[in-house]
Amino acid sequence: MTADRTPATDVAHPTPADAAHSTPATAAAHGTTAITHIATLVTNDPSLGDGSPLGLIHDAAVVTEGDRVIWIGEDSKAPATDNRVDAGGRAVLPGFVDSHSHLVFAGDRTEEFHARMSGRGYTAGGIRTTVEATRAAPDDELERNLTRYLAEALRQGTTTCETKSGYGLTPDHEARALRLAARHTDEVTFLGAHIVAPEYADDPDGYVGLVTGPMLDACAPHARWIDVFCERGAFDGDQARAVLTAGLKRGLLPRVHANQLSYGPGVRLAVELGAASADHCSRLTDADVDALADGDTVATLLPGAEFSTRAAWPDARRLLDAGVTVALSTDCNPGSSFTSSVPFCIALAVRDMGMTPDEAVWAATAGGAAALRRDDIGVLRPGARADLLLLDAPSPVHLAYRPGVPLVAAVWRGGRRVV
Repeated sequence: MTADRTPATDVAHPTPADAAHSTPATAAAHGTTAITHIATLVTNDPSLGDGSPLGLIHDAAVVTEGDRVIWIGEDSKAPATDNRVDAGGRAVLPGFVDSHSHLVFAGDRTEEFHARMSGRGYTAGGIRTTVEATRAAPDDELERNLTRYLAEALRQGTTTCETKSGYGLTPDHEARALRLAARHTDEVTFLGAHIVAPEYADDPDGYVGLVTGPMLDACAPHARWIDVFCERGAFDGDQARAVLTAGLKRGLLPRVHANQLSYGPGVRLAVELGAASADHCSRLTDADVDALADGDTVATLLPGAEFSTRAAWPDARRLLDAGVTVALSTDCNPGSSFTSSVPFCIALAVRDMGMTPDEAVWAATAGGAAALRRDDIGVLRPGARADLLLLDAPSPVHLAYRPGVPLVAAVWRGGRRVV
């Protein structure tokens, strides 16, 4: 079902099967398309709208051609187009940009989650459990899982999704994960330094040598980014620096799992090395906040992890008041944040992290784009990618106001109706 041929009063809710199987090949747009009668349009460009960070335009329209936005403005001034879609007085936003996920894996950790949420002790391998299952899984199983979760995210409005390796921890298994991911997203991250591989438990520096040598050689051709879990029990500051600088020499851009479980050097290392994003940022000193405020590294907050582990929430208000750029992402993974729902994370951020609804929406769209160093997504303005979503609500505030309700009525990616 293509949006540009939908009757003006009919923007239907797809079934899960429709969403999972709708692709650009089956939902191609032809000519120019106008989405009209938009109650509230979020552009994320203050110069186009009301001057706020969301750049709101009321009673608006958007015109697309091919995979680009070509016009934004008041509905009454919309130009003639080949096709028209009536938004019916609902809100339109840029597609969500999920800049942190771990989707190439096998198995799940249901029992671990159940025990944690039931207050029971549970001895398990954590990430190592997923490593074992992922190594054992054939390629087609891993790819089915990956596409399942990408389709699940798309139905909830995510049009750009970064995803990582990190559950293979050998050169061949890490390269396999990245090859599979690169078939489905341009935003692919090499995370060989997720934890020390079990085979190197007594030789962590030897494992760093593997990551920065043969593993990097195998993985660099398939990735845009390099990441490291800089944390007590994973990789210390010197080891993280070695991983990231090796990646930089191979043309990979850095991002860092930083300051999730304890205070440490991760955030300041990220800023020092010009990382696009420091992710988690749950345990920050004043010096960490100052470093983020003085640099251009985005603080990516992942409230699904705190929800799933009952950890203390990141203090988004502290970061925002200091002038730090903040992104919101899902951290979708089988152990500590098994959600693909950006709307859920928006609601958590508003309820528990001190963000306003407008700040959370911006962080989940333009903020995620900033964390990926992209200016063509997370925004709706002439020249931007035509990635947008239609809410079954008149305002983006409803994403936090009506938590858990499936409000995404339609999604366009690259100008094509995909949900």
